[in-house]
Amino acid sequence: MKTSVCAVICAGGKGLRAGFQQNKLLVSLQGERVLKKTLSAFDFPLIDEIVVSAAQEDFAEISALCAAFPRTSVVVGGATRSESVYNALKTVQSDIVLIHDGARPFVTRTVIERCVQSVKAYGSGICAVPASDTVAVVKDGYIVNVPNRDSLTMIQTPQGFYKENILYAYTRAFENGEVCFTDDSSLFAVYCGKPRLCAGERENVKLTYAQDFASNTARCGHGVDTHAFGKLQDYILLAGVKIPSESGLIAHSDGDVLTHAVMDALLSAAGLRDIGFYFPDSDKKWKNANSMEMLATVVSLIADKGYAVKNISVSIQAEKPRLANHIEAMKTSLAGALRIDPTAVGITAGTNEGLGYVGEGKGIIVHAYVLLQ
Repeated sequence: MKTSVCAVICAGGKGLRAGFQQNKLLVSLQGERVLKKTLSAFDFPLIDEIVVSAAQEDFAEISALCAAFPRTSVVVGGATRSESVYNALKTVQSDIVLIHDGARPFVTRTVIERCVQSVKAYGSGICAVPASDTVAVVKDGYIVNVPNRDSLTMIQTPQGFYKENILYAYTRAFENGEVCFTDDSSLFAVYCGKPRLCAGERENVKLTYAQDFASNTARCGHGVDTHAFGKLQDYILLAGVKIPSESGLIAHSDGDVLTHAVMDALLSAAGLRDIGFYFPDSDKKWKNANSMEMLATVVSLIADKGYAVKNISVSIQAEKPRLANHIEAMKTSLAGALRIDPTAVGITAGTNEGLGYVGEGKGIIVHAYVLLQ
């Protein structure tokens, strides 16, 4: 007879240490919400059910997210992690329960399987990795003791138990008013016996602080745009900067050819459609539209995919007007729109040596290269 397995996912945190204005599990990471990545890790045949504990204020949003995972139910958590786990445990139907922090989205199937095997063999399975740093006991700012690192281990989740055992431990703890445990293995040790370790993985990190959400994933993109002179006005716009000119650039919007190239570079790097898809010239609402406002929309689109601009390089080819005196203003404007330091913006301008339509002064072409992180 198959031993059934349930994953309890703790998702009731508030993300205070990360400095977010919302539950950190609802923040996008590499284009996908953290909680969805965590649930996906447990969405394979070994797991018979998933129970997610959520704070009341996030209950509706988390329930909607969990709807994509048919074997998943959501319960209202408590004021502490212990209360949230206890509430979830009381609804579990399976024989084995794996308790996991929702903020560990990089857990692998191998670790999960290893945890279940340990429960079956030893009655518990606590994922852990050996301590790699020296750990010190500190008092009043001074080191008072340095334990032997060889005897120390870093505890992770999932932590697996037979449901009847861990539920018994939680019930006793709450009856005794002893619920100040930082993890489930500590509670199990008090009421059931010595927890058994099993091998975790160093990649199975817990997202706690804002920097933990930064990704080493980089995406590059290239955008190019060109506009012809001919509009009856005495200036052009480049990166929102008004530059005196004999005539303006012809376009459906305000003709900011630099900003349009940057927008396409951003969209390309994020794997999205081009600006014509999001701002079609067949739509009257984009007639004479402010391109810097359109750029703000694109920045939001790439943020929704989990990316931000790291740096950008722009090359302008224009026989006229002369642009050297306006480069710094363009850099400052573009940096503000992209939420980066001006030192991360490079803008060069050159002529086309009299060749082609640019050299003949008929138009301007801009190439933009962007790196997203």
